[in-house]
Amino acid sequence: MLQKLSIRNYALIDSLDITFGNGLNIITGETGAGKSIILGALSLILGQRVESKYFYNQDKKCVIEGIFKVSNNELKELFEAEDLDFFDENILRREIAIDGKSRAFINDTPVNLNTLKYIGERLIAIHSQHATLEINSSDFQLLVLDSVAGQQDMLVNYKSQLKQLKSNEQTLKDLEDKALEASNKQDYEQFLFDELAAANLISDEQSQLEQELQKLTHAEGIKISLNNCLQLLDENEHNVIGQLKEAAHALRNVEQYDKEIETLSERLRSINIDLKDISFELAKIEENTLHNAELLQATQDRLNLIYTLQQKHKVSSVDELIDIQQQLETGLSESASYHEKIDVLKKTISKQQSDLFELAKKISDNRKKATVKVQEHITGVLHSLGMPNAKLLVDLKEEDQLRKDGINQIGFLFSANLGQAPAPVQKIASGGELSRLMLAIKSLLAKNTSLATLIFDEIDTGISGETALKVGLVMEKLSENMQIISITHLPQIAAKGKNHYFVYKSEQDQKTSTGIKKLDDSERVLAIAEMLSGKNPNEFALQNAKALLTT
Repeated sequence: MLQKLSIRNYALIDSLDITFGNGLNIITGETGAGKSIILGALSLILGQRVESKYFYNQDKKCVIEGIFKVSNNELKELFEAEDLDFFDENILRREIAIDGKSRAFINDTPVNLNTLKYIGERLIAIHSQHATLEINSSDFQLLVLDSVAGQQDMLVNYKSQLKQLKSNEQTLKDLEDKALEASNKQDYEQFLFDELAAANLISDEQSQLEQELQKLTHAEGIKISLNNCLQLLDENEHNVIGQLKEAAHALRNVEQYDKEIETLSERLRSINIDLKDISFELAKIEENTLHNAELLQATQDRLNLIYTLQQKHKVSSVDELIDIQQQLETGLSESASYHEKIDVLKKTISKQQSDLFELAKKISDNRKKATVKVQEHITGVLHSLGMPNAKLLVDLKEEDQLRKDGINQIGFLFSANLGQAPAPVQKIASGGELSRLMLAIKSLLAKNTSLATLIFDEIDTGISGETALKVGLVMEKLSENMQIISITHLPQIAAKGKNHYFVYKSEQDQKTSTGIKKLDDSERVLAIAEMLSGKNPNEFALQNAKALLTT
């Protein structure tokens, strides 16, 4: 429950601290005193976005803090799931800087606004007179049935599976789009791949072919030069090798007399051996160098093919062409696998749909069973609230399509008067009837949820007299199991409170501010008497107030 609310520098509030008790807490005060401001401050620590920078003092930051006493194990697991410390007393705080920037904290740990809202919604629910509009929402109506059916875990499972189904359906659509795109360009890519594959490209062959082409093109010149070289080295009468041999022989005769001559003689013999090897290799090259017109043409044709492919694919090497060939092969392989993947995914989706329809049918069956309890409880509470002929019917239908929360369409049909055919709530209920209907629904939700605190913000609009007294009794009964905070203008409801707080305005230093105080017994009598008859109540009003407080 909400134990304490502290507000600093917000709207008309300079500094305010409210300590709430368990049971039914009543907040009263004149119109415009600031009751809605207090509620607005509370909504900020429940994750409401800051709409404007509304400070009491424009030179100071705004700080709102709530201390909540929590003993629910589900909430403990929720805190742990968000990696937050959990205590018996947990603090939610919101700070709004002078520049309008906001920061949120849970137990002094910084959190984002979504986390603050997520936690806050499980601590407090605020219901205002304008919130009766949610009764027309199918989401809210299904929430009522599901809370009575106790199938929150099943719904979480359903929504998780539905999310996965939607993801797979999107994946299937993407695959089908890719398959269509691949099919449209498959013929052309297959042609490109076949052309490259037929070329049987080899890495580095281009440089080798270019060298071979040069050799074949200049074969005659090469052969003439090689023959001339061989003649000089080894074949004519005064060849180099023969003369070097004679020079080596001359040195060999005297090398024994001088170590230096011996070294030079050895070098000369080594040179002679190298020249013989060179001559032998040149002779082989000369023998193999032929003017081969067919080989020349084949080499030229091969290079022309490579050059054409390079120009076509806008690259400059054979390795790049080989990379393109591999990419085309991968693309064609993926294209061929699309249909297989699509078939597998379609079977998966079909199975998911079948499982989800089965789960949704169970959820729907549970809702049908809960319908009777919902109708009986709400109708019973409405009777106790001075509407003896009122009844609520739940119109629940099944569809053949999966929705975000099952396969149901729902409508709350309401009738307030005898002989009046039930009709959609928004078309038939008055403001006062809506308030009582929502109170009946909230009392049912409170019985079937773990919510610790429920706030009613002037939902007593349109009712008075005996009906107001009965609404107060329902709130009092509801507060036996949870903390209720009710902002009201009706003395009949105010008198049922266990704790009574009064909101007022004061003026100091030419500035208006909002304050709040907890009333003692005598102050409560006066406050309720003023609600009955206005300022300066007479003795009759005071006696009436005392009677209400003791009823």
